[in-house]
Amino acid sequence: MQIDPDWAAARRTLESGRHLSGPDGPRPKWLKAIKTKIIDSSGLWLRLAGLHARGHRNAADLQLRRFEVALPGLPAAFDGFRICHVSDTHLDQMPALVPIARRLLDGVEVDLLALTGDVLGDYRAPVGPSADMLGEALAGLRVAGRRLAILGNHDPATMADALAQRGFEVLVNRSTVIERGAARLGVTGLDDVHYFYTDAARRALEAEAGNPDCRIALVHSAEVADWAAAAGFALYLAGHTHGGQICLPGGRPVVANLRRCRHGASGLWREGNMAGYTSTGLGVAYPPVRYNCRGEAAVITLRAA
Repeated sequence: MQIDPDWAAARRTLESGRHLSGPDGPRPKWLKAIKTKIIDSSGLWLRLAGLHARGHRNAADLQLRRFEVALPGLPAAFDGFRICHVSDTHLDQMPALVPIARRLLDGVEVDLLALTGDVLGDYRAPVGPSADMLGEALAGLRVAGRRLAILGNHDPATMADALAQRGFEVLVNRSTVIERGAARLGVTGLDDVHYFYTDAARRALEAEAGNPDCRIALVHSAEVADWAAAAGFALYLAGHTHGGQICLPGGRPVVANLRRCRHGASGLWREGNMAGYTSTGLGVAYPPVRYNCRGEAAVITLRAA
């Protein structure tokens, strides 16, 4: 598939400029730099406290979640449709997760693979090795239909081509339709809205593309869930937060990293009539640890409400 060159040029401008962009307005890069320094220092403090090794073991303890979601308007032909939702793989940060993820997903049968961004951990790294590791991690997954992907805030524009070359259909502020007989399930995918938001993302949500019976949104973060619900989407799949990655007992995130729609930080949630699910992520950002928050892939079975 061809990646829109106008989008790629605009994305590269944001990547190299002084400001990033979210749905709530500009985000100065110096704030991101301060946050990065704080995060980088946290690994040292965890080692000094004797907690790093346990957190690293926790990060390797992946789970496969299986659950059903009832969607109003879902055609009977799509009742039982299975989506494997994978997000935030970041395998360059912890390559040891590749064989663990492969074993987790080996032989799992689904109808659609939905990848909701952040293949890279270090956005300055070359995209090819991480895309290859992703392919290895997913090699045993049996996908009867299509493999759809979007980009996250750690993914540069060049990741779109890397994923397309490896068999993914990359949705960048556009929609596609999955057909079963006369029934139509629409899927709209956005570019990352946390750091690389443009008005094209909102226009894509509000467009009535393909006249589907039911629509699913793939967005890296939950930060535009209210817009998607207002546009009539039935399901919103996201990642970005890692479920907090470092959580208090009971799973409450220490930091959710959302500027809007913070109720969508982890797991199942609702926005009006729309169901939402935010993955805790397969991988980890730095430091490569987890506490009270397991990494995951999810198999979501759609049911007609």
